[in-house]
Amino acid sequence: MANPQLSLSPSQALKKVSIPWVITISYLVVLLVLPAAALFAKSLTLGFAEFWRIATLPISLSAYQVTFFTSLIAGLIDGVFGTIIAWVLVRYRFPGKKIVDACVDLPFALPTSVAGLVLATVYSDNGWICQFFAPFGIKISFTILGVFVAMLFIALPFVVRTLQPVLQEMEKEVEEAALSLGASSWQIFWLVIFPTILPAILTGVALGFARAIGEYGSVVIISSNIPFKDLIAPVLIFQRLEEYDYTGATVIGMVLLLVSLLMLVVINFLQQWGQKYKIK
Repeated sequence: MANPQLSLSPSQALKKVSIPWVITISYLVVLLVLPAAALFAKSLTLGFAEFWRIATLPISLSAYQVTFFTSLIAGLIDGVFGTIIAWVLVRYRFPGKKIVDACVDLPFALPTSVAGLVLATVYSDNGWICQFFAPFGIKISFTILGVFVAMLFIALPFVVRTLQPVLQEMEKEVEEAALSLGASSWQIFWLVIFPTILPAILTGVALGFARAIGEYGSVVIISSNIPFKDLIAPVLIFQRLEEYDYTGATVIGMVLLLVSLLMLVVINFLQQWGQKYKIK
């Protein structure tokens, strides 16, 4: 008996395929493309000279520096510890493993304002952890260190969740073959495993960095939001809106949008690179 799907005419098949295609494109355009295009169009009305003047104001440059520096360092550190956590979750069995695995997703589940409140509770001067550092003059909350801690908190799951599937898909026969040839555990990791997981690590770091540069809710609570100290670009956008400076907010938002688009290109490149060097 003939398959009904194979007996469809070309026009019927095209119509059947085009419906989900149209829905997909329409949804993405309305939800993602149009808002970005609107921001881009608004920035074009300013002219390049005015756009550049606002984008390079001292307060803007300071906010960029704090935002990008803390996000990058947080992403790199999470790249190291996220790799260790992913390795432990994939390669080891221990009591409470499911609880630890679920805790990795905590930054995803918590509202950002709640995350900021949680971090402030722990890292404020009288917090559970920072109270032991206060006698030494070490202050975390309401400083750039508070911003850094918030970035670490936000970016960690991206590294772990990006790396876990890669580790799970790796065939242990490759490691066993290297071991049978006399390779040590360190040699197996650095020469066999690490080159395979490196694209996933870099992808996770890039995702964490891209997410951290747009963080607002947790940072606004744990930092002092003082210009030239620990003010980040997303908070500066909100301050501009409070001052009814929509032009300034648009310019800073456009700068962050351009950086985000650049990170999408980098992430896509890293994912393609990872597919080329995937070991199965």
